[in-house]
Amino acid sequence: MISCEQAALICNKAQYREATFLEKVKLKFHVLYCETCSKFTKQNTAFTSLCDKADLHGLSEAEKDKMKAELEDIQ
Repeated sequence: MISCEQAALICNKAQYREATFLEKVKLKFHVLYCETCSKFTKQNTAFTSLCDKADLHGLSEAEKDKMKAELEDIQ
């Protein structure tokens, strides 16, 4: 079995679609007997769903460079 720390890592990896099938299976078994990790997984899933619905995105490299230049001009 996996520890709660490992379960949290796998849960976070799953959020970004980086967890392997085996990791997901291990997480499912762990969540069956660990109430704390079960709650964490549900909250993490809900958070992921909200972020997907919000259509969030990061800044492009060009946008980051522009922001840096603007901040340097202020100083």
